[in-house]
Amino acid sequence: MPSALFKRIEASFLRQGLMQHLGARLVRVEPGLCEVVLPYSQRVTQQQGGFHGGAMGALADIAGGYAALTQVAPDTEVTTVEYKINFLAGFQDGELRAVGRVIRSGKRIIVTAAEVLHVGADGKESACALMQQTIVPVPKTY
Repeated sequence: MPSALFKRIEASFLRQGLMQHLGARLVRVEPGLCEVVLPYSQRVTQQQGGFHGGAMGALADIAGGYAALTQVAPDTEVTTVEYKINFLAGFQDGELRAVGRVIRSGKRIIVTAAEVLHVGADGKESACALMQQTIVPVPKTY
């Protein structure tokens, strides 16, 4: 049975039109941590058939952002102020798994990091991208 924290994060995640369009799934939520999976499909490829960097960046942004959301009050949301991402390798097929972690949580800013791994059909995990992000808490408007 999902925890209350998972349900709160999931309620926000399900409002993410882009994540729904791309087919991303929220798979794990813990205080200061969020894990999101993105399966390979034509919706997430670039011209050579690999995962598009924009899809990798969006997935890392979501994982880090929702890790940050676990650190704020339930009547608060968060938004990304900036992120820097390094693309380490390109992949086709399988899925991407992004794990976001809070590095430091303050009242005005939250710093997170996210690691994006490629998980092949054989279950082998390979580093795909690494992101660092700055988040700010904002009032929840819905």
